[in-house]
Amino acid sequence: MRFSVFPPRFSKSIIDSFVRTNKVKSMKQAVFSIICFLAFSVGCLAQTAETFDIATFQAPAGWKKVSKPGAIIFTTSNEQKGTYAMIMLFPSGDSSGNAKSDFDGDWAEFIAGQFEVKGKPAVEPIEKKDGWDVVSGGAAFENEMGPSAVILNTYSGFGKTFSAAAIFNSQDNLPAIEAFASSIKLNKAVTAAQAVPINNNDDASILGTWKSSASGQQKYDDYKNAHAMDKYGYISRQYTFNANGTYIYVSKTFQMTALDKLLLVKENGNYQISGGNITISPQKSVIQAWSKKDGGDDWGKLLSTQNRTLEKVTYQFTKHYFSGIDQWNFVLQADKPTQRDGPFSTNTTFNNAWYYSSITVNNPLIELPR
Repeated sequence: MRFSVFPPRFSKSIIDSFVRTNKVKSMKQAVFSIICFLAFSVGCLAQTAETFDIATFQAPAGWKKVSKPGAIIFTTSNEQKGTYAMIMLFPSGDSSGNAKSDFDGDWAEFIAGQFEVKGKPAVEPIEKKDGWDVVSGGAAFENEMGPSAVILNTYSGFGKTFSAAAIFNSQDNLPAIEAFASSIKLNKAVTAAQAVPINNNDDASILGTWKSSASGQQKYDDYKNAHAMDKYGYISRQYTFNANGTYIYVSKTFQMTALDKLLLVKENGNYQISGGNITISPQKSVIQAWSKKDGGDDWGKLLSTQNRTLEKVTYQFTKHYFSGIDQWNFVLQADKPTQRDGPFSTNTTFNNAWYYSSITVNNPLIELPR
């Protein structure tokens, strides 16, 4: 699960009701003014900065920080006044090449999907910030804390997209939100970076674990399809290459609404490198269905295990360096999608490709059942 802050009980968008009430001074006006402030600018950081994914920022002073899989959340509240605010940073992904489409996708997943905000966002014209196309939009809604507003800002460029959001019910917290927004600086994922082909004697360079994650790519149809997801889910895939010529592959699929199970693929076998190609030869492959612990994405109980067809595939492979985020990718290419890797990535740096990143704090190992 991306994150969970409080049980959502939202109704329809109520921008007009904000104007009629005096809980905050013209929330409608606040929504539109904060959209402009949250069009992230590149600022100078006088204090120690924090980093998440491709973003560097100054955390809001005195706010509580909560780290969730694939997100960072900052929260503050005042029980006496009945006010609260949240700032959320989401992981970067591959850009569709259209800033508005990137915004619409992230709004559907992170805002409408996670918080059930029904109203359509009011969207500002695209702005240019340090080479990025920035789309900012917001809406008013109601939750268990009463009338609130949500703002989403999506950056698109350099083959990547990145989003952050703010939810608040009082203008009291706008200065802190604005200061946070102005402190953000994004690293550029340079798509024109040098690609380094791997030769026959360079197999040591792929040793270790490589992982990729995606969200909401396919509509759920059959639980045997480990790559099927509704728009409120994710899948993580992971290869581990050993020096003795063996590999281990695992994938985890989580769907918030369409599937009441977690899916785990476990596969092992051998790999062989020849020139710029790598042949994956599985010896055993299974797919397991697990219950959801407490309804989330933690492993519950094992429900079933089925064997999968062994899929021997020869890929063209490359190591690609993204200097903007200082990260190597292990890139696999094939003539058609595979059972193991699923649909091709939308990143067009390479055709018919999948991108696997090295393990980092922001790209952790898949946690397996114990």
